[in-house]
Amino acid sequence: MLMAVFRWNEYVTHLEALSSIKQEANMADGIARGERLQIMLTGDELTVLDDFRFRRRMPSRASAIRELLKRGLAAEGFEASPFGAKSEDYGVTGINPKGRESRR
Repeated sequence: MLMAVFRWNEYVTHLEALSSIKQEANMADGIARGERLQIMLTGDELTVLDDFRFRRRMPSRASAIRELLKRGLAAEGFEASPFGAKSEDYGVTGINPKGRESRR
């Protein structure tokens, strides 16, 4: 029992150290990111994202997504979503939903 308590304390100490390192890493660029965004991708969409990331030697998928968001928000020529559009209508690959023109 004493050994289990010791191991638990060691585990908690390890987690606290990791948490501290993670907080320092997040603060290194002066930005505290406290919000989490979950996104579901198909296998093909994930491949496209990873290809983008690796071609630009980006450190993480999150950094690649932030860069793509920045570029997308700066882009012009995107029409408003058509009435009744659903989340499933918007993908990284494939065809555009009805009412949304391609910029190619």
